[in-house]
Amino acid sequence: MSTRYVEHPFSGVRRRTRVVAVGDVAIGGTHPIRVQSMTTTNTLDTAGTADQVERLVAAGCEIVRITAPGRKEAENLGAIAAELRRRGISTPLVADIHFAPSAAMIAAEHVEKVRINPGNYADKKKFAVLEYSDAEYAEEIERVAERFRPLVRRCKELGRAMRIGTNHGSLSDRIMNRYGDTPAGMVESALEFLDVCEDEGFEDVIFSMKSSNAQVAIQAYRLLAARLAERAAAGRCGGQPFHLGVTEAGDGEDARIKSAIGIGSLLEDGIGDTIRVSLTEDPVKEVPVARALARRYDARFADEEAPERNADETTASRGGQETWLAAVDPYSYRRRAAREIACGGIALGAGREVRVEVDLGPVPADADAAAGELARSLAAQPDVVCEGVGVAASGDPGPLRIEPFAKALSMAGVEAPLVVSVPAAQAASLPACVGRIVVPLSEGIPEGDLSAAARAADALEAPLEWLVCGLDLEGLVDAALAAGAARPAFSVLDARPVPAVRRLDARPVPAVRRLDARPVHAVRRLVARLGEAGSDAPVILRHRSDPTADAESAILAAGTDLGAPLCDGVGDAIVLSGFGDPGRTVATGYRILQGARLRTTWTEFISCPSCGRTLFDLEETTARIKARTGHLDGVKIAIMGCIVNGPGEMADADFGYVGSGPASVNLYVGKELVERNVPTAESDDRLVELIRKHGRWVDPH
Repeated sequence: MSTRYVEHPFSGVRRRTRVVAVGDVAIGGTHPIRVQSMTTTNTLDTAGTADQVERLVAAGCEIVRITAPGRKEAENLGAIAAELRRRGISTPLVADIHFAPSAAMIAAEHVEKVRINPGNYADKKKFAVLEYSDAEYAEEIERVAERFRPLVRRCKELGRAMRIGTNHGSLSDRIMNRYGDTPAGMVESALEFLDVCEDEGFEDVIFSMKSSNAQVAIQAYRLLAARLAERAAAGRCGGQPFHLGVTEAGDGEDARIKSAIGIGSLLEDGIGDTIRVSLTEDPVKEVPVARALARRYDARFADEEAPERNADETTASRGGQETWLAAVDPYSYRRRAAREIACGGIALGAGREVRVEVDLGPVPADADAAAGELARSLAAQPDVVCEGVGVAASGDPGPLRIEPFAKALSMAGVEAPLVVSVPAAQAASLPACVGRIVVPLSEGIPEGDLSAAARAADALEAPLEWLVCGLDLEGLVDAALAAGAARPAFSVLDARPVPAVRRLDARPVPAVRRLDARPVHAVRRLVARLGEAGSDAPVILRHRSDPTADAESAILAAGTDLGAPLCDGVGDAIVLSGFGDPGRTVATGYRILQGARLRTTWTEFISCPSCGRTLFDLEETTARIKARTGHLDGVKIAIMGCIVNGPGEMADADFGYVGSGPASVNLYVGKELVERNVPTAESDDRLVELIRKHGRWVDPH
């Protein structure tokens, strides 16, 4: 592709878009990231829906979506809008349309935006295998266009906005047969509809590319950004704003992490203008999560001056960007190749599973008490294994405490390798029990100290992790490579704790110097420099929680800062610190890996956020099924309220539970419907029996 998805991969300059007005809320351009949610009430319940909209608005929701599955619901949107105006609420409303073009035409009369799904607006999904000649395919596209054209014209006449919202789980059979179940298929599905909008001179379009798989969502949004940039460069309709989201994210901490990975990774590149966090919870709970994600980037984008930043980038930085883009396929997952290094009894790199470590901070003075506390904390998380225990030992008596702490860990039953951070000049004082040595790198460290640290690591036959924490990242990487350690690895310090970087970020300085305050971009620079040097050293991702952040914001930051490079194929281990309890910290690391689809530890639940189409209580049902099946490591179970995305998302799950009527569900294996209209009272037991029949069931401990 001649046009890349992002102009500045090292700095996250915001993607340039046109502004689309949704009522009195402007989306795109330089406007703040807008926060959306969706009602879960029956759309025919005017008062109940208005009540929920009022609650959402009070929580800070700026745009509210309401489902309109048929003509009656579409007509009732007028009554809901009138009731909200009577209450003094002018928040824009969006009609969510699936399968029913007639409902879309009615809804456009009453709301500020209409969302349509290309996969089911004029096409169908029955998993049919179809063969089209090019001429037949063109005829099908024209048929779809003619069915869509009246809505485009009506939205243009009324001044309504439109969201063309592609879902990975509802790609049509036509698209699936030509492009497969891929980001490319998602993008083509949307662009077919944009072609119609362009023909009609209608540009008030917002796009979404949602998936329950964060990797797929990231790839699809990137590909769409590149394709729209190509269109714009050719003088065609392009540059539309993006609505971001990870659909069917589920509930609890897992859903927040998965959403942070999918949404935050894109915002790191300046992609995204409005967001919705889809939780299988009360929709009001979605709003503060989305607000926390938006807040992180609104402040960054508000301080951005793209032309000046671009002009300040050095030639070395621009070359590094090209190296990075050549090394990573932004539209499909490919793990960065890294040599294998042994850290104690655990190997990193060479395609091994991404490891999870915890950093405890300074080496404890009371070794026995600290080791016992760590052992108890890890034992409380029986599903995960800590694969490295980090401590910092600088000055006296730090290095002297290492061996007693290692013995205490062994006595307490903690088998994880000990990872010790020391200044370069003190590396030679470390005992043989060290599994990996970490040497912080900043400007001014004598070359002789770096060489001495490399010799000390080689003498202990331990890997040496160079932790880059200075502003001159490229120069420090070069100096570390020149030191000649036999088993090097690299990481970048999360720069928040570095006062110099915080001061620099507060005033206008060249972009390259500011980037170290952005961990995702610092990792990219690191990988680019290693690539330029021909080094395949493993890369370790470190995240230190901000002690001033609330618990939810801390989880979202970790999900983004670690999940973004992981989804790009970068990272051979992740190290977390600052989350308090070490066992929960390690579990958070595993949840991030599961959210990034890199390491599955628990049952993965793909559950939709509920809406007026839902045929049962999703929160209660999800909790009930989790209680029965949550011990099935590595099994994916989808819990869907209706058939809009259900059958499609079944293709990404091992088993599916989909509402088929007011008191019945359909059960799936993959995308195959195997039991139809199962009474709700029997559904849980029948699901368990289905899992057992396919050899995936184990009894809980």
